[in-house]
Amino acid sequence: MSERLQPGDTAPAFTLPDADGREVSLSDHKGRKVIVYFYPAALTPGCTKQACDFTDNLELLAGAGYDVIGISPDKPEKLARFREKESLGVTLLADPDKQVLESYGAYGEKKLYGKTVVGVIRSTVIVDEEGKVERALYNVKATGHVAKIIKDLGI
Repeated sequence: MSERLQPGDTAPAFTLPDADGREVSLSDHKGRKVIVYFYPAALTPGCTKQACDFTDNLELLAGAGYDVIGISPDKPEKLARFREKESLGVTLLADPDKQVLESYGAYGEKKLYGKTVVGVIRSTVIVDEEGKVERALYNVKATGHVAKIIKDLGI
């Protein structure tokens, strides 16, 4: 079971391929705040809603100094289809080995329809300009989550 991150922790470094197979690292965003969100699967209803909400608010978030990165265990090809089909503007990264998901505490046991299963825990980690965890939110809902983040961050 992976440890959940706490405010003040150093955000685990990562380099993962994006939807086009290009490597993207957390360190590429040094000096900016980053909203890193973890979702179970591209092209599913809840994950689509969440990705579209982030895309719809990208300009607002960017204007407040935040970059947005979505990470799932999907392969880059599936992420590319997801991005095209839904016209997504957020950076989508592939973590098929689930190493980054685990390092962020976003993979492990969760309840699904009353059963305990192992999988991606829908989570959002907000990383500050120095690479420290500002907020770590676990078991978030796909719907309304982006609006709540915007409200909580006072944007």
